[in-house]
Amino acid sequence: MDLSSNLQAFQAFLNTTIADLAVKVLAAIAFWIIGRWLIGRVISLMQAAMNRNHVDPTLTKYLGSVVAIALNIALVLGILGYAGIQTTSFAAMLAGAGVAIGAAWSGMLGNFAAGAFMLVLRPFKVGDFVTIGGVTGTVHELGLFGTTMITPDNVMTLVGNSKVFGDTVMNYSARPTRRVERTAQLASGVDPLDAIARFKAAVAQIPNVATDPAPEVSLLDINLVGAVIAVRPYCHTDHYWQVYFDTNEAIVRVCRDAGWPAPTPAQIMKMIPA
Repeated sequence: MDLSSNLQAFQAFLNTTIADLAVKVLAAIAFWIIGRWLIGRVISLMQAAMNRNHVDPTLTKYLGSVVAIALNIALVLGILGYAGIQTTSFAAMLAGAGVAIGAAWSGMLGNFAAGAFMLVLRPFKVGDFVTIGGVTGTVHELGLFGTTMITPDNVMTLVGNSKVFGDTVMNYSARPTRRVERTAQLASGVDPLDAIARFKAAVAQIPNVATDPAPEVSLLDINLVGAVIAVRPYCHTDHYWQVYFDTNEAIVRVCRDAGWPAPTPAQIMKMIPA
């Protein structure tokens, strides 16, 4: 009789415990889904408000990342508190493991600190065409730990902020124009002054070439083959490659229309008598 009563009591305890646990698990899942949706809405509204006030997109995305992480941490702590887990003991556990986590995440913390410094110093912003950390591309997003870039061949690349901050930053969009560097090797019989005049006229016809500063076409060097002409038009960064390739075509077209011979390396042969 006592055994039967104990079994019934144990069964009732299991049913109650499992029911309470199932309710808490389902509630935690519901809180997580709803909380994540609300966090997304809050971030979207905050970024929309900042965009309406013409806040820099770099600052908008960075602050959005910070707020999202803070709200997600608060959501997790709230769910843990509802589940009956003491958040104070949870925080103490994290504090006890802080040394190990800090050592393991030293690089991540360095990226975070570098991102904060870049946000203050502002060496570049979203949309700039830059070379950072050995990668060249357009800045897509400045995150908490890394900077996302789109390379010219349309590859999304993430560069750690510490590498960006500790390396040379080349911002091609900081100035209104950028110079295209090209050269034309002429044959020895071609008049370089006439070539300079022809190249200047041809470069002036290229679309998107800036007039201020004006294109630079100058005698760069003289070698055994002939004169070397520097052809350097200026343009906006957005039109750099179009002007670059059009300048190459203009050089070829001028040489063809003028009928100049192809530059051929000179060979000097000296006969030494036996």
